[in-house]
Amino acid sequence: MAGYTEDEKYMQRCIDLAIQGKGLVAPNPMVGALLVNNHAIVGEGFHQGFGEAHAEANAINNVTSPDLLKKAVLYVNLEPCSHQGKTPPCANLIISMGIPKIVIGTPDPNKLVDGSGIALLREKGINVVTGILENECKALNKRFFTWHLYNRPYIILKWARSADGFIDFDRPADAPVGPNWITSQTARILVHKWRSEEQAILVGTNTVIKDNPRLNIRDWAGKNPLRVIIDRELKLGSHYNVFDNTQKTLVFTQKEPAGSGPGPREFPEKTVVPETGNTERSYASIVFDDTAELQMLECLYRQNIQSIIIEGGAYTLNRFIEKGLWDEARIFTGPVLFRRGIRSPEITGNSFTTREIGNSQLQVIYNR
Repeated sequence: MAGYTEDEKYMQRCIDLAIQGKGLVAPNPMVGALLVNNHAIVGEGFHQGFGEAHAEANAINNVTSPDLLKKAVLYVNLEPCSHQGKTPPCANLIISMGIPKIVIGTPDPNKLVDGSGIALLREKGINVVTGILENECKALNKRFFTWHLYNRPYIILKWARSADGFIDFDRPADAPVGPNWITSQTARILVHKWRSEEQAILVGTNTVIKDNPRLNIRDWAGKNPLRVIIDRELKLGSHYNVFDNTQKTLVFTQKEPAGSGPGPREFPEKTVVPETGNTERSYASIVFDDTAELQMLECLYRQNIQSIIIEGGAYTLNRFIEKGLWDEARIFTGPVLFRRGIRSPEITGNSFTTREIGNSQLQVIYNR
């Protein structure tokens, strides 16, 4: 970490610890914490799962002697909470342990915290330093910050295109149902890893009909995302893989499911998708007009869905692109040639990275 100050070095370690909770802690943020006494790390920890102990508590509990805390500096990438949630307030724990100084990467945008943790610590005489690697700390929890600041999930668009710019070839009526692979097995494994890191995955009706995807993480370990299906006319039958009752599935439609009775056009204040169980199929009724995408995002926001990866098809991707409703696009370009078919979406952003994945090139673009 050449060029880093001591505070920055320890904050980077907090980030490295925090990222181990990726895909496991949402809708909570990823947080890492460590305690330094006499220029040596004496305890560290991270938030390991939603509802479990926070990073600060884990770091404190890993210190061999409580006496070390009296002269220690606590480093944490996000402001300690000051409210009672599924766990007690971390700010109160820090105060009770007699820790004299804390270094924080960034304030917490959650309205339940929003500077109150920092204020409480300072009120109790603790030396609080903020803004260490602040941009890096915000980037780590971009999903959490987007949800709290913009009232919508962090949106990732993903697709694969042929070397000549198509995402699918023209399929005859008798073409077999299934994905038309453009990339390699290496890329497919990476996509399953991505799915495990996001709370939801969305596709449109035509993608289900043509590809019959599972939208799960069978090639990776972790938690399956909520499947979100756009089925305006409820034309998709239960024989499709997305309705196999192996993970939660939410269907956006303008119709009411048979036997469901009349349904509201407004979203309920509480979640549409049950919080327990693993096999529920739920429906949300929206108006399919020019605001349909915003309605979907509002519904997901109210269900505490902080991130979603949209995998197609072209019509669905283009709708989100045209409205500027995306934060990141991940585009694979494979070696195959289709020569004609469905054109790949076009997208521009203010920064991007490119790397080779198997036999394909992966470009990641961020929205300006």
